[in-house]
Amino acid sequence: MTQDPFVTHRSLLFTVAYEMLGSAADAEDVLQESWLRWAGVDRSRVSDPRAYLVRTVTRQALNRLRTLARSREDYVGEWLPDPLLTTPDVAEDVELAENISIAMLTVLETLGPTERAVFVLREVFELPYGEIAGALGKSAAAVRQTARRAREHVAARRPRVRVSRSEQQAVVERFLLALRTGELEALVEVMAPDVVLIADGGGLAPAALAPVHGVDLVAKVLARAAGLTTTAVWLNGAPAGRIEIDGELATAVSLVVEEGRVSRVYLVRNPRKLTRLDEPVPLAT
Repeated sequence: MTQDPFVTHRSLLFTVAYEMLGSAADAEDVLQESWLRWAGVDRSRVSDPRAYLVRTVTRQALNRLRTLARSREDYVGEWLPDPLLTTPDVAEDVELAENISIAMLTVLETLGPTERAVFVLREVFELPYGEIAGALGKSAAAVRQTARRAREHVAARRPRVRVSRSEQQAVVERFLLALRTGELEALVEVMAPDVVLIADGGGLAPAALAPVHGVDLVAKVLARAAGLTTTAVWLNGAPAGRIEIDGELATAVSLVVEEGRVSRVYLVRNPRKLTRLDEPVPLAT
């Protein structure tokens, strides 16, 4: 069983599905559906199991993504991706860490389903245009055009400054300390003047229903967490934090750091999205 190509490439397949969907639960469902299809395949007719499995997962994820696009229109408040607990070594693969970041997955959410699939397969996993075309049932020329549009869209919205791992850690630690103490001055100092806070409660936990703009307003919102337990963790390949209330996980905190200050704060409070934070999730490209 351990020699089965599906098992061998499972981390890669999960990463593909998660990149396309932004949801760990939906990614797992896609893998289950893909496994059932793989189980019924005549393996002697599959020359490249890895490519075949990536193609299968892509198609299943694309179907799921189109369904989710409709359901997310009714989502209460802001929608954020599921945070994943990762090990520090994931950050050593700079491209992978950047592409699975909450910030990037939030940007990918603004793409259409096909554009997102093409961007993920080409820019993240570097699949040939012909292989992507086969997975999506489109011509290679059409895939090239879609990839160009998707790259331009993402480039206009992604964080423009890449900071070092040590700088990110230092700023995150300062932020979590200020958050724990609730000192407004310290919170203001660690954040950029035009910082934006986005919170996701999904209607199941208290959260701002729209983005909060500006350091003064964001600091006042965050000061409410004073006295709560904050812990530094690695989420989606980057230093981040978790907030606990009476020993129970209440919020995952992901940050974008630019020029030594926090420019974006992502708070995931929807309890259904906090289920993958006990054990590190293996990811691969």
